[in-house]
Amino acid sequence: MTITIINYKLLPFCLCKSDPSIDTTTMSNVATKVAVVGGGISGAVCASTLAKNGISVTLFESARGPGGRMSQRREISEDGKELLFDHGAPFFSASNSDVLRLVHEWESKGLVEEWKENFGSFDCISKKFLDIEQEAPNKKYVGIPGMNSICKALCNETGVESKFGVGIGTLECLDDEKWSLTGLDGQNLGRFSGVVVSDKSIASPRFTDVTGRPPPLDLSLTPELALKLQDIPVSPCFALMLAFSEPLSSISVKGFSFKNSEILSWSHCDSSKPGRSTASERWVLHSTANYARGVIAQTGLQKPSSAILTKVAEELFQEFQSIGLNIPRPFFMKAHRWGSAFPTASIAREQKCLWDRKKRLAICGDFCVSPNVEGAILSGLAAASKLTEMLSCL
Repeated sequence: MTITIINYKLLPFCLCKSDPSIDTTTMSNVATKVAVVGGGISGAVCASTLAKNGISVTLFESARGPGGRMSQRREISEDGKELLFDHGAPFFSASNSDVLRLVHEWESKGLVEEWKENFGSFDCISKKFLDIEQEAPNKKYVGIPGMNSICKALCNETGVESKFGVGIGTLECLDDEKWSLTGLDGQNLGRFSGVVVSDKSIASPRFTDVTGRPPPLDLSLTPELALKLQDIPVSPCFALMLAFSEPLSSISVKGFSFKNSEILSWSHCDSSKPGRSTASERWVLHSTANYARGVIAQTGLQKPSSAILTKVAEELFQEFQSIGLNIPRPFFMKAHRWGSAFPTASIAREQKCLWDRKKRLAICGDFCVSPNVEGAILSGLAAASKLTEMLSCL
């Protein structure tokens, strides 16, 4: 197996494996098994990049599939129709050369397309659309046929073994410089030469607030990183998924933000994206953070009940109807809570990930670089670079 060192500016000061004259086929015989925790775009990019550099990767994701906030939600209407929604990130843009290189690679594989539609904003006081973009300054990219398609492909690449529906109970650093992972059910998940954590909740006090259990990653193991990981601020929101029998002809754009609404933040027409079914018109709306905080203050951080979500869905839809665009009643309506998926801080903007070389522990995610998909990708690349450098020198 030949190691191809990725073209990334944070990659190695160590040259022991970068000389093409050196036979690197034995690298896989060294203890180069890495665990990646979290199957969002940051973890998926990291896992894929490590695998391309000859490192064996096992990815663990507690959800049924990959994606994180790039997940695609599958719902069934009362009359049996399948409805798919990108209920987290509606699209992403890219300007960094390393990210654009990946995006172009994904485009060539049919995983990504540009979403060419007009976007704008709507003023809820004047009842008018404003700032309609005829040509956006940055391209808007979407996964094909869903936002999660990119993560799915990355998690299925050669060298990546992905295990979904597996929550991590503990990550233990052993005396022999190895890591031992245990599942939430107590199952031994194996030993690894390094660990990448792309799920910030796994090392956060918030984990205890939600589950009643201590965080799987004991931050006393990494005192230098612990302070940075404490109480990363997040922006909660509720997503509302709507399906209509007919197009909403009164809306002249396919995505818009709300001005002067205390309840709604933005909306987009999911069915207008390339590669999507147009059998029905589907919209996704996101609430404001303040609205979500108000609901959480009353109901708590635990998973919201169906009654709470039904109430939230009705309140968000009533606000949508009240803007004066003659919005009919949808045949499908459902709310989802994003409790901590959207960070509002960047804790490692320069380094792009947190790294403990001695313990071979990297922590990556959009909360390290910038709170968007591009930031998550950059952080995943940085984490892969750190471990590739370290393990190629063993």
